[in-house]
Amino acid sequence: MILDGDEGPGGAWQHRWRSLRMATVNGIFDLPGLPRPPFDPQLPSSEAVPRYFAEFERRFELPIVRPVRVQAVRRADDHPDGWSIIETDHGGWLARAVINATGTWGNPNRPHYPGQESFAGRQLHTVDYVAAEEFYGQHVIMVGGGISAVQLLAEISASTTTSWFTRREPVWLDEEFQPETTGRAVIAKVEADVRRGLAPRSIVSYTGLSRRSAVVKQAEANGALRRRPMFTQIEPGGVRLADGGFQPADVIIWATGFRPALDHLRPLGLTNEVGGIVMDGTAVAAEPRVHLIGYGPSQSTIGANRAGRAAVTAVDRWVRARETGIGPTQPRFART
Repeated sequence: MILDGDEGPGGAWQHRWRSLRMATVNGIFDLPGLPRPPFDPQLPSSEAVPRYFAEFERRFELPIVRPVRVQAVRRADDHPDGWSIIETDHGGWLARAVINATGTWGNPNRPHYPGQESFAGRQLHTVDYVAAEEFYGQHVIMVGGGISAVQLLAEISASTTTSWFTRREPVWLDEEFQPETTGRAVIAKVEADVRRGLAPRSIVSYTGLSRRSAVVKQAEANGALRRRPMFTQIEPGGVRLADGGFQPADVIIWATGFRPALDHLRPLGLTNEVGGIVMDGTAVAAEPRVHLIGYGPSQSTIGANRAGRAAVTAVDRWVRARETGIGPTQPRFART
């Protein structure tokens, strides 16, 4: 059974800003058994990708229940064979194994800065962004060193003035990102970190930014990629600069990424003292009946593509090994 908290197919893609076109997304991988259709490069990704996902669900008759929001996952220690209790806003469920694929979109990282509450303008996170037209004639401060920050800068700087702030200098690459070569090396690095129980960093901190990207070239042409060191304080009319100067602003956009959306797993006590989860492939090392997709190396599209198959294979093997005494008609996932 698949429990989906959204109203329709597409996961986080259905919530992307309308101006993010298929021509500018990082890449979409084929779903198993259903090759990607030819996408119109100018079609919003929030339409194209959910439509593809919906066809996959229809073709393979996936057992999806939506909208169902999982509130907590707990161990059913008094239940034979160590089942898990899934508490949702639509009642309870029992599961022998759980594949958690909540990713990060539902947990935007909204940092706090001194004086933030005093700002007289508008503040928003990438997750709240709709279109550049909202900021016409205003000065926009963009905070963040990832590809989302660059994409929004390229778009917004075409119709208004912008300033770009990051905590550290971005790592620029002169070659294009290649999923099957560069991607594999990146995934290996992230896997090594989560295997040691380290909290996963942002994907861009491993990959860097390619100067050959179309959005990077557009942002550079607009003069928007003049990176400035992080400001020290927010004031009602703008931000106080590291050198003591002042930058007036009407809008601050926090393109500061996302963190794993795992609050509902907190009752399982999976997180260690440094905020990470020790992983063994896709499985939680201390809790092999729980697998995480969209965590660590599977935050990226290429990582999730491979991790999904690995998780299903591992869960199937784990359940089969514990089926002694359980009849073939007994459900593996049952309503309480």
